[in-house]
Amino acid sequence: MKSVKRHLAVLLGATALLAACGGGGEQIDPFRPTRALAFGDETSAIRSDGTKYTINGTDATTAVVTCGLNQVWTQQLAGHFGLVFAECNPDKLATPTARMYAAAGAKVADVAAQIDRQFALDGFNPKDLVTVLAGANDVLELYAQFPALDAGTLGNSAQARGEALAAQVNRIVDANGRIILSTVQDMGLSPFAIKEKAAHADTDRAALLSELSRRFNAGMRLKIRNDGHYIGLILTDELMGTMSRYPTLYGATNSIEGACLTTSLPPVCTDKTLVANATAATHMWASDLLVSPVMHTNMANQAVNRASNNPF
Repeated sequence: MKSVKRHLAVLLGATALLAACGGGGEQIDPFRPTRALAFGDETSAIRSDGTKYTINGTDATTAVVTCGLNQVWTQQLAGHFGLVFAECNPDKLATPTARMYAAAGAKVADVAAQIDRQFALDGFNPKDLVTVLAGANDVLELYAQFPALDAGTLGNSAQARGEALAAQVNRIVDANGRIILSTVQDMGLSPFAIKEKAAHADTDRAALLSELSRRFNAGMRLKIRNDGHYIGLILTDELMGTMSRYPTLYGATNSIEGACLTTSLPPVCTDKTLVANATAATHMWASDLLVSPVMHTNMANQAVNRASNNPF
């Protein structure tokens, strides 16, 4: 009898583990996207000349900016599946397999317009690997209204904008796309926030920026249709929190200052225009508001894991 009970316990445990992994007793084919589509703001963007809003890498011999170096997270994710953006196409593929809609300064309303453009072109399909990251510019826009508007009012607005982004993500779900969705960065951890806290005695400005970021993410996460079959969520805000406290665990040494010279900020910042002792790997932040290549790589690692393991 004891042997039977032990056998049953093992069987039930294995079944529970399978269900937890999304197995459900069915074989899941590996996700092999045929196209990547990137929506959002500058953190996801590659410009038409191949430069990015981080620390651009340069060729060791010619010192010319090389778009394949210091790749942003969307670029690394697409590359994992062999997909190439037209904005960084060194092999000159006649038909690049990834489209870049993300653009500097974009807020949630702009992401809606980006998605409208894709619907007008040829829509979405189950072999599309879609990335969405937005909200930092919304958080900053709302923060700029403090103290004319109180923290509670601004927090409600941040949550509403997160809900609005979720509605856009759900449009892609309804169109049968497959999405890697990132939470917005914790802007209260940025060098900008640290400076704002030091400059103002009325309230903890860094804490306010963190709260606005949190409310945005709460609104987004509550409203997305997240059953794992359409959306893979990466927690950039939580990653930033851990990396900010323990940068050495990620190979970095500085989580509070920007690496780029103030005279050479992204997108013109390169590995040749950094403050003393800074590299693309040492600093979590490229500038007061934009993350560095080491942060992009950690975001990309999360994204690849989600895209490879979600039951898309």
